[in-house]
Amino acid sequence: MALHYPRKIKLAQTPTPLQYLERASREWGHGHRLWVKRDDLTGCTLSGNKVRKLEFITAHAIDNGFDTLLTCGGVQSNHCRATALVGAQLGLGVHLLLRGEAPGEADGNFLLDHLAGAQINCYDPAYFVREIDALFRHWQEDYAARGRRAMVVPTGGSDGIGAWGYIAACEELAADFRAAGIGQAHIVTATGSGGTQAGLTLGAALHQLPATVWGVNVCDNARYFLDKVASDAAEWQRRYPDAPAVSVTPRVLDGYVGEGYAIASPAVFELIADLSRLEGLVLDPVYTGKAFAGMLAEIADGRFADCRDIVFVHTGGIFGLFPQKSAFDATVAAAAKSADRA
Repeated sequence: MALHYPRKIKLAQTPTPLQYLERASREWGHGHRLWVKRDDLTGCTLSGNKVRKLEFITAHAIDNGFDTLLTCGGVQSNHCRATALVGAQLGLGVHLLLRGEAPGEADGNFLLDHLAGAQINCYDPAYFVREIDALFRHWQEDYAARGRRAMVVPTGGSDGIGAWGYIAACEELAADFRAAGIGQAHIVTATGSGGTQAGLTLGAALHQLPATVWGVNVCDNARYFLDKVASDAAEWQRRYPDAPAVSVTPRVLDGYVGEGYAIASPAVFELIADLSRLEGLVLDPVYTGKAFAGMLAEIADGRFADCRDIVFVHTGGIFGLFPQKSAFDATVAAAAKSADRA
């Protein structure tokens, strides 16, 4: 069907590869072929899924006269880091409202936020959740009083504008499928703000991709994401009424949040280490580690028995490893002992 995209600014290194995981398929596939869409390779410091969304969001901001991007997320937010670096690249101001206490040591994404020159305010989590809308209004008014225009970018860049990033990615996936001989697939992604899942779900319908899209939620619950993906898709349709009308069916693989957002179990850290050794593919403990673990559990449980090919969308997040590096102390120590014996 005919689809006319809004303007975007080329920021991501795309198309990203679709990589077959031969050894992981033997180890965990139960007869399935496991693939990974390497969106961790969309750039270097701009790595990950957020950059696809920001290509459209920044074009919208500039075309509508905004000079500052005002957004929010956790202290180690991948989206906030990507926004800070994109803003520096394009000469836009960036102001980050972060949920949580500023870490004593600047590490991971928080360090990169500072290096990129973003203005940063950290807030108590309960206050942040309760007052985020008021905080956005306050800072927009503050910028307006100084003769500037700040555009609010929602958590994760997840809205009708950001959805275009993964609508476009589904065009890439269609070409990937043809090249790899994939006739039907399940697509699995981590979902934390819902935007990537919404874009993939819309894109699969718009581009008639022979695939079913699943989100593994890393926070909240299934009901939240069923509603959020549907809401983002509906907002996209309202914002772009000339786009083709499609119906979407969000799907969520619930039960893998663990103790909470950004809190991974020892089993997830072990999986991250195992996959790194097996395929040279590095996940993170906040998003992709939990989602990959959830996907493997669902494979073992027979969820995807109707289809041979399963595609995991690697949404990046490697910088989130470093603030939690102590969880790998035992793994590193064991490797060092093994090397000494060799």
